[in-house]
Formats: sequence, structure tokens, C-alpha cells
Amino acid sequence: MPWWGWIVLGAVLLGAEVLLPMDFYLVFLGLAALAVGLLALAGLEGPAWVQWAAFALLSVVSLVFFRRQVRARFAERGADPRVDDTLVGEVALPRDPIAPGATGRAELRGSVWTARNAGRARLEPGARARVTRVEGLLLHLVAESEPAGAEDVPWRP
Repeated sequence: MPWWGWIVLGAVLLGAEVLLPMDFYLVFLGLAALAVGLLALAGLEGPAWVQWAAFALLSVVSLVFFRRQVRARFAERGADPRVDDTLVGEVALPRDPIAPGATGRAELRGSVWTARNAGRARLEPGARARVTRVEGLLLHLVAESEPAGAEDVPWRP
């Protein structure tokens, strides 16, 4: 394969990693293809079987030795399960009337969130409500006037 073919293949593999959730497999295949293309551009190309063998060797070695470190590094920057805990205890303002166990909208820190009434009392628009739990983008709210532990009431949707 000509040097530019390896470069195109590497670019396609890197682009596919961005578009598809491949968990950092295609990155290393793309980098190996780019490396083979750069070697061929520098005049260090050989027969097609040597190029494919170099591509395979570089791919396997980089996957085995570097993928775990790259995944760990990006996982540190990813979602931290403790981030949701920073909202617990904050005060949100319901935008809609929310019956116990029902969902509606509430405003918190200038953003509108989906909120579930986890308490016994109906939440009225503009009334202060405490965040007791966060599940992804869903806030569990209890009226600020309710006693602690009011969110333990089971509800049926």
C-alpha cells in the first residue's frame, strides 16, 4: 500500500474512534497505520507483507502496553460519582406543581432540571425544596418545611 493509503487509513480509524464508542481500540490501530505511513514516506517501506506485519505488530504492542493507561487517564477526567453529591442539600425552586412521587421541572443554580417529589407534601411553583438525592439528571426533592426523613416514603408512579 502506498504511504498515503496508510495515512488515510489511520485518519479514518482515528475519526471512527471519535464517532463510535470503541473504548480506545481504534485509536491505537489508527496510530499504528499513521506510523507505517510515515515510515513508508521516509523511504523505509518494504513489501506489502512487511508493512502489514509492522501495522499488526505496532497495533498489538500499543494496545497491550498503552491502552490501559490511556483509559485510566481519561476515566479520571470522566464522570465522578461524587459530583452528584455536591447538589445534595442545595435548595431548588419547582417550576411546576409536583405531587408526591410525581416528576416535574425545578430550577437549581440557574438551570432547569427534571425533579421528582420524594416527600409527602405537594411542591408548589417557587416554593423552596431541598435536594435529597441525584440520579443522573434527575433531582429528588423534598419540601424544605418537611422534617428530615420525609423522603423515605415509598411512592408508586
